[in-house]
Parts: sequence; C-alpha cells; structure tokens
Amino acid sequence: MWKRIIKTIRNTDQQVMGMNQRNLELIYPNNARRYYKYADDKCLAKEIMEGKGVKCPKTYGVVEKIGEIEAVWQMVSQWPMLVVKPAKGAGGKGILILKREGEQWMKGDKPISESHIFTHIANIIFGVFSFGDDDRALIEEYVVPHEFFAEIYASGVPDFRIILLKGVPVMGMLRMPTARSGGKANLHQGGLGIGVDMQTGRLKYAYDGKQHLAVHPDSGRDILNKPVPHWKELLALSIQTALEFPLDYLGVDLVMDKAKGPMVMEVNVRPGLGIQLANQQGMKEALNKIDIS
Repeated sequence: MWKRIIKTIRNTDQQVMGMNQRNLELIYPNNARRYYKYADDKCLAKEIMEGKGVKCPKTYGVVEKIGEIEAVWQMVSQWPMLVVKPAKGAGGKGILILKREGEQWMKGDKPISESHIFTHIANIIFGVFSFGDDDRALIEEYVVPHEFFAEIYASGVPDFRIILLKGVPVMGMLRMPTARSGGKANLHQGGLGIGVDMQTGRLKYAYDGKQHLAVHPDSGRDILNKPVPHWKELLALSIQTALEFPLDYLGVDLVMDKAKGPMVMEVNVRPGLGIQLANQQGMKEALNKIDIS
C-alpha cells in the first residue's frame, strides 16, 4: 500500500508546475513585456474590453488626481451600489464595496462617511495598495451575485479564474468567500479555491489552504459535483477575452451577475499556481490535455 501511495505522490509532483517553471515556460515566451501593463492596470484592461465589446462591469468613473475626487464622486454617487478599487492593486487589496441606505453610505453593515470614502480614494492614488506606485481609483458597477452562489455561501462576491494558453482554456476554479476571508474571494485572504471540471462545468473539491472539502466550511452546504450555470458562456467569454488581449498566456477572472450573467472582472498576466491545489491536478498534466496547434 505505501509503495502505491509514494508512487502516486511522485507522479503528482512530476506534473505540478512551480513558479520558476511557469515564468520560464509559460509567461516569458508567450507574453511580451511591453504588454504586461494592459493586465496590470485595470483601467487599461477595461478600455480594451469595453472597446472590443467584452462584457464587464460598467465603469462609472476614474479618479487620477486628488483634486478630482469630489467632482467624480458627485458624478458616481447617483448609483446606489459602487465598487471602488485601485487600478494597479492586487490580491483584493484596497477594494471598497459601498451601498447606500437612504442618505447614508454603508461599508458592509457599518456606516461610512464621505470623508472616509475620499480618504480611501486618496490612499489609492498615493499608491498605498499598489506597492507605492502612483495609481488611479476605478469606480465601477457593483455585481449582484447569481443565486447559484447562495446555494453554497451567501456572503461576498465569488469569482471564477480561468487560465488560457493561446486562447485555449487550460484550467479553471471558483474562488468562494468564507467568514475568514471577510467576504473576499482571494485565496491568500482565506477564500476557498474550488476546482472546476473543464468539460462538464461541475465543481470539484474545495481547498481551504490545508485540506480538501466537499462542503463549505461555514454554511455546511454541498460543493462537490454541483453544476455551474452558464458554464459554456463563462468559457466562451474567457476565450473572447484572451483573443482580444495581446497576451498568449493569462488568467481571466469572471463574475456572474444575477441579472446580466457572466462578465469579465479583470485579466492577470501572472495567474497564481494555487489553482493546481484546487483541482488536485498539476499544470503540466492539464497542458498535456489541450490542443494548441
């Protein structure tokens, strides 16, 4: 028995891709450095997507300078729900989700003043959430999660990550918030990575950073084998996005709105390798199963 287990571990290790190998074999040969900016800057990415007719959340406003904050806010504050995010941020840092109740803006279940909102936008511009680089604040449409997600866990906004090579989907996962992640779907903040069968669109096990689970750790609701609605549309939208971007290897992050269905949230030129753990499959094995000829 132990010989079989050790052999399985070794075979799995041979298929798993590390960061250096990913960089040398996937990112560098397939993505010219001059095009990284189109993925690293959410404003530039959305300009491409909106110009090419790729479905994505509407951009309500962009703040580039401190002196523009109040004027842009007056323009966007007509909307009852908003998302404020740094254009160059990563890992979910600096994202502020706002909902208006009467005349009061709310951050989660707590009131937030306009002065605090302005300070947050100023911090984005100063580069607090983007490694000290000057940045822009992107203010966009709030996505109301599809009712499918509430069947698993009702809080936060889940998203899908699909990695593609030369327009061909390689591997995908659903990133699901938890109580530990504070409503955010990012894996390193405590969210779940849930593998997706690329052919059937059914969910695999969830990975919480330590173990694989068949149910959500907070709600106790089933995850394993649940079919993802609009899976073919999600795949098609990821392919459309990949073909419109000047990058041959990329991760496409998608959300699924209750009324509008799948939309692209952002593009990543360095998609993380945690997707291998979520799928219990190595990237090398997944690449061997696709045809990019």
